[in-house]
Amino acid sequence: MQNLKVHWLVRLVALVTLLAGLSLLVGGVYLITLGGSWYYALAGAAMSLAGAALWQGRIAGVRIYLLFFIFTLVWSFYETGLAFWPSVPRLVAPIFLAALVLLVVPLLPRDTRPVSSKSYFAVGLALAAMFVGYLTAMFYPHDIIVNTTPLAKSDVAKTTTDAGNNWYAYGRTGSGSRFAPFTQITPENIDKLEVAWTARTGFLADQSKHEQDQTVPLYVDGTLYHCGPVGQITALDGDTGKIKWKFDPKAETADWKRCRSIGYFDPGPGDSCGPRLVESTVDARLISVRASDGKPCETFGDGGTVSLWAGMGKADANYLTNSSGPVVAGDKIVVGGRVIDNVTLGEPSGVIRAYDARTGALAWVWDMGNPTLKGLPPEGQSYTVGTPNAWSLLAFDVDLGMVYVPLGNATPDIWGGTRRDFDDEYSSSVVALDLNTGDVKWHFQTTHHDLWDYDVPSQPVLADIPDGKGGFTPGLIQTTKRAQVFVLDRRTGEPIKRVVEKPAPKPDGTVKGDRYSETQPYSTDMAAIGTEPLTERMMWGATPIDQMVCRILFHKYRYDGEYTTPSTHKSLVWPGPMGGMNFGSAAVDESRKVMVAAEMRMPLVQNLLPRDKVTPDMKYTGESGAFHPMLGTPYAMQRGSFSSPLGIPCLRPPWGTISAIDLATGKHIWQFPAGSAQDLALGKFQPGIGFYVGLPPLGGPMITGGGIAFYAGFQDYYLRAFDIQTGDLIWKGRLPIGTQATPMSYVGKDGRQYIVISAGGARYNMSAWGDYIVAFALPK
Repeated sequence: MQNLKVHWLVRLVALVTLLAGLSLLVGGVYLITLGGSWYYALAGAAMSLAGAALWQGRIAGVRIYLLFFIFTLVWSFYETGLAFWPSVPRLVAPIFLAALVLLVVPLLPRDTRPVSSKSYFAVGLALAAMFVGYLTAMFYPHDIIVNTTPLAKSDVAKTTTDAGNNWYAYGRTGSGSRFAPFTQITPENIDKLEVAWTARTGFLADQSKHEQDQTVPLYVDGTLYHCGPVGQITALDGDTGKIKWKFDPKAETADWKRCRSIGYFDPGPGDSCGPRLVESTVDARLISVRASDGKPCETFGDGGTVSLWAGMGKADANYLTNSSGPVVAGDKIVVGGRVIDNVTLGEPSGVIRAYDARTGALAWVWDMGNPTLKGLPPEGQSYTVGTPNAWSLLAFDVDLGMVYVPLGNATPDIWGGTRRDFDDEYSSSVVALDLNTGDVKWHFQTTHHDLWDYDVPSQPVLADIPDGKGGFTPGLIQTTKRAQVFVLDRRTGEPIKRVVEKPAPKPDGTVKGDRYSETQPYSTDMAAIGTEPLTERMMWGATPIDQMVCRILFHKYRYDGEYTTPSTHKSLVWPGPMGGMNFGSAAVDESRKVMVAAEMRMPLVQNLLPRDKVTPDMKYTGESGAFHPMLGTPYAMQRGSFSSPLGIPCLRPPWGTISAIDLATGKHIWQFPAGSAQDLALGKFQPGIGFYVGLPPLGGPMITGGGIAFYAGFQDYYLRAFDIQTGDLIWKGRLPIGTQATPMSYVGKDGRQYIVISAGGARYNMSAWGDYIVAFALPK
């Protein structure tokens, strides 16, 4: 064949096609050897042939590519159907390249150019329009589930109505339902909702210093009480946002600075301090200040302070922090505490303590390793070290006389060869304690011999559960990192919704000195959202090439399903240890008996590293870092995200949703993806590309009596409102910055219903941080 002069644009398109094809061919052959899909090798061969022919200026290259493109359309439909985001890496790049190939047909050498080149060009324009359409569709939410079944209404709990216009605790009341019964704001008028006021506390949540704003303010009788990231309390007028006073405890710790909540206690008339706020600081102090002016309550402890280090023995001061706040249950303050994960054996105790709310005197303790101990340990001794700790929020039922404790794991999380019987009995459990004595009433374990960091992360929610006979059972709803939702009788701990023990994966034999549970519990009558076992088809990427790489990684990493046991080989942990659900817990519409929760879908890759393989350059940089020393055990641990070489998650979107479950049926009734990438940053740069992929959420929802669920813990800067009946997005309000806090609501002295959110910066969006409190209301 004679040499033809080929236009440089044709050669450029040919080169791109050829290089992409060779990449797919080489990677695809390797994927086949791993037992993966044959598509990528076949696609690579076809694209390579097409690119080579096009380089020579031959129309055969165009036709080969079109055959490959038709094959790709069929294959994509076979693997994903019409699902939008899963189709993106399969189709967007091939559509774009198909458009280019067809658009250069009129530039082919005259001797090889088809008579119908204009028709090729027209089809190329149509594919270019399809490509633009695909890009446009990325800015709209997908993976939406809408509820069309009417929800019946019933009475709400007495504790909810007794709270009046106030918001007394993290979850509004001790039940943790995050349900505000106020009805001013409805789906019919929410389009008029506007910013009523914005305040700045001056206490910046500087994420570069490990400071996070995750607080839910309290509102009592006209005053809003906000807790900053290091325990700084700000009191504001609830109607205007005007600051009344501030209190700074001057707390210091090296890591994990946050204050999720504070407590409120009214001792009644005749008390010299009067109504007061209590907080547990990140440096392990319990502090009581007057609600009127922020001055310490001198009659509480030592001048307003009780040391939470008492009885803890000798330990690094940074290993114990109190980030979730105390609960005030009746006349007692009950506190847990967060113990740092995966650093060493012998970390501080996870003891649960109750104090007299008036005086700060120790009322009782629950030390699972020494259950007969009811006060401080004898001189020279300490509470049992290294026991599971309650780093999240507690709930309580004064009428039943119980406080409900969500427990984490005995450290370290990923190797349990030295755990004691009581560690294994209570790790990753919800425990009911007698509010007056601290005695264990019952406990329920959500993961046996937890080796996956599946702490119980969220406040139990106390709600009445329909019994199917026209009545209700006093229930406890426990969300988990596994996205399993356990519904228990809060009087006895017996499951209301069926729980089944299922066989768990076996170890691979690479880890010595540990043991494994043969079964694990599943709440089979409640929807488990976003927990579908991983398969190769679920792998994702921006292009076919990085999707192929993710498929290769999926086959290379060890994965035996949920509860894949720890190994010295890189293994997938799914659901990941951030959740599922996390500290934001769930909200319950007490009238409609619907539960709303946000959940994330981010698997991790981890492996255990034998101690003799640990090198001096491996440094612990915090819980989000890659290396965890686990001193005192035979292994360290390495952990990272399951991502493509471009840093894009290997799992298909959505990576987070906000969803609703009908508590009567246990069915998943609606779902909406958790926000867009509009405000997501690349370093400090925010491109402003609002692809609506559903990013990992953090924080909790709140529901109002008007039939609206509010949520703001997305990565973009919005507070959103959803119709509780349908799940439709009915409003969104712009925030000055992102947030990882939970909204709250109250009725002010002026008679208006306010929706308030603390905004100090989104957890996974490190571009900016702040100190904002934003209140929304209907116009006056």
